[in-house]
Amino acid sequence: MAIVTTTPEPPRRRRRSLDDGVSDAFVELWSQRRPCVLVTPRRDGTPHAVPVGVTVDVAGRTARVICSGGSQKARNVAAAGPDGARVSVTVVDGRTWSTLEGRAVVRDEPDVVADAERRYAAEYKQPRVNPARVVLQIAVDRVLGNA
Repeated sequence: MAIVTTTPEPPRRRRRSLDDGVSDAFVELWSQRRPCVLVTPRRDGTPHAVPVGVTVDVAGRTARVICSGGSQKARNVAAAGPDGARVSVTVVDGRTWSTLEGRAVVRDEPDVVADAERRYAAEYKQPRVNPARVVLQIAVDRVLGNA
């Protein structure tokens, strides 16, 4: 008699856009204070990965990262030109994860920065004063994950 064992199939990654609607688990995952990782392309094409705080506007299909204008991530996005850079941002909580992909641009208009700071403070904490702050605004066009 042969013994056959099977390994359960892991949850499949789902590829979708924010237009497809999101689950309660997705909203909870992205709205809780959890470290995220942003990946931007360096000039030589290699990835630059850095931990960040992210806010997500599902209705606006937008993710935002606030940072200093002189940071490597901001310089990488700015170097891509006016159309921005393809980036991804990932959040993980145990076995639950989600990645947002899209095109990021650097925004430095005072009203855009103030709005991003307000969103960040609502999810994380009041950001420190930074007169050089900019917003990496990501137009999300793909969602992956199991949330």
